[in-house]
Amino acid sequence: MSSSEYTFKLVQVCLPEPSKLVVMCDKRKRQCVCLCQVYKSCLDGLLPNYQAFYRVCSRLTKHQSTLLSGQDKQLLVALAGMDVSVPHVAVVSLAVCCRALKLCKVPAAVLHAFDDIRLKPASQVVLGLPEHILAAHAQPSPNPVQLQMTTPFPVTLPECALPADFKKQHGLLAKPHKHLVHRAVLAQHMGEFKSFSTSPFQLNRKGIAHSSRTWQNSEKHVYLFLGYCHHYQQVSQPTLQLFLSSPLIAQFVSFHIAAGHSQLYIRNFLSCAKCVLRWWQSKPGGNHPSFVEGLEWLQTLGLQVADQLPRPSKDPKGLADIGKWMCAADLVHTIHGAEQQSQAQMQQQGVTVETSRDMHDAALAAMIFSHLPPVRLSCIRSLVGPAYLGPCLHPDCKEPSCEGNRLSIMSESPLLMRISLPHHKNARKWGKAVIEFDVPSDLAQLLHTYLGAPRKALLEHHLLIGDACPYVFMDMHGRGFVAAAVLTLYWQKWLVSRGGVPMNPSMCRQVFVDERQSDSATAGPSNQGAAMVMGHSVKQWDKWYDMQYHPRLAQNAVDGMQSWRAAMLQSHTLAAPDLTLSTALHCGHVLVSDSEESRYQSCCSDSDSDIDIELD
Repeated sequence: MSSSEYTFKLVQVCLPEPSKLVVMCDKRKRQCVCLCQVYKSCLDGLLPNYQAFYRVCSRLTKHQSTLLSGQDKQLLVALAGMDVSVPHVAVVSLAVCCRALKLCKVPAAVLHAFDDIRLKPASQVVLGLPEHILAAHAQPSPNPVQLQMTTPFPVTLPECALPADFKKQHGLLAKPHKHLVHRAVLAQHMGEFKSFSTSPFQLNRKGIAHSSRTWQNSEKHVYLFLGYCHHYQQVSQPTLQLFLSSPLIAQFVSFHIAAGHSQLYIRNFLSCAKCVLRWWQSKPGGNHPSFVEGLEWLQTLGLQVADQLPRPSKDPKGLADIGKWMCAADLVHTIHGAEQQSQAQMQQQGVTVETSRDMHDAALAAMIFSHLPPVRLSCIRSLVGPAYLGPCLHPDCKEPSCEGNRLSIMSESPLLMRISLPHHKNARKWGKAVIEFDVPSDLAQLLHTYLGAPRKALLEHHLLIGDACPYVFMDMHGRGFVAAAVLTLYWQKWLVSRGGVPMNPSMCRQVFVDERQSDSATAGPSNQGAAMVMGHSVKQWDKWYDMQYHPRLAQNAVDGMQSWRAAMLQSHTLAAPDLTLSTALHCGHVLVSDSEESRYQSCCSDSDSDIDIELD
């Protein structure tokens, strides 16, 4: 099997249970890629041959091998007819492969066979790798026989001071530790945990399957915790078994508190830890009582973290004092100035990379704020252009006819553009209702101009061909804003360059709600309609976005009391009945005249009965 750049060869590895080994030779760089289809017995740790070979190769290259991903991996998998979920795919030199085989004491005949693959990629070769050859490099089984949590559970959090070598990027995905992610045991754990969390039907799991975004967040928290254990707790081979250690979890929470992380961040980690424990519970031997106690301990820890750690301030006045807030009028004026300037520069200087980037930024800012109620950033990041005709790019979409979050041109004359958002945060709660609306004329003209020659100039500048980037908006490298953090940094840098403040783009939603709910709000869209475009409800405005909701209601109530008091003073008051009271006291009771005695006795008897009931 061959292509224009690579030569592929499918090799059968003779083991007690056959495994397929693909060797890909690059004609230009003379590198090879080793990919093993690991069968179930291999996953259970019974045949660690390929894992050991992979570890030897990684050690020889000092963990600097290039991971294969994207179209190269898909092409390799498709040609080899193998499972795309195989985790171990790496590029190493042929010399390293041969040396690794020698270190593993592979017989000379096998080395000659491997050389034959290198010299004659089209030849059919059978490699015999008996299990005992690589036994010295094998790791223990990733699934311990006895599963239980470390007891007793900590009753308080340990004190923690940030170490002198504190690094914000301490996770396993950081470059110094990234090689640990691809070790056999951890890779197997993460594969099983992902399958347990994301499978549509997993009846030993509580709740529905994780979405792709939820899984990415869980994966991030797992790697951060394991990186902490590796870097600060000297754990040489981090695996998901570390989540069974409650003291390590308590130390990690203390580390978060010392680093000044928010309580929401810590609670999200604890939720991830509970998911990992439930995964361990589903495995054979996971019915130990310590798991139930561990889940309760994590629940208690999360509640107390939420109670003791303060939430970050979202008050407009406090945010303005630290330079993180712009009022709605200033933000609209800034974006409008960017629109006018980009269009004027395009007319004066023509289509260049610089003018195209300025128009891109103005169109992006106009989508985030000013022309529309602030749409969710996830919808803007995933918005595809009219020229994209492929399938839906949302990773969790199961509708065959879905076109994804799309910007469409309905007519050229007069210009009419429409935005359809089937994938938004509350799509499931709304019964898959689509947020759909026609784009205002000014914004439609700006987007139509940008999608023409300026966008093509940006794609050509980034060495992309035609509409290779399907998304409407792209970063400085010609890629879509797949990660939310990339768009946040991009927006902050642009806003500061326009004379604004480094405010998060998600804060625009609060700016809009603050203006719409204020007493000085100008004429504009209905609150219910605006909330629909924003992807939630007016109730969410009062709960999350309108920080002046309670003070404003309280002040309005106090101001209204003054007019109520004046009305009460002017109203007609009825004359009170004339009562004649005796000044004499008898047994601590007030004595009334004979005309009122019967009424007083009835009241007294009622009071006595009430007292008797209370005593009973």
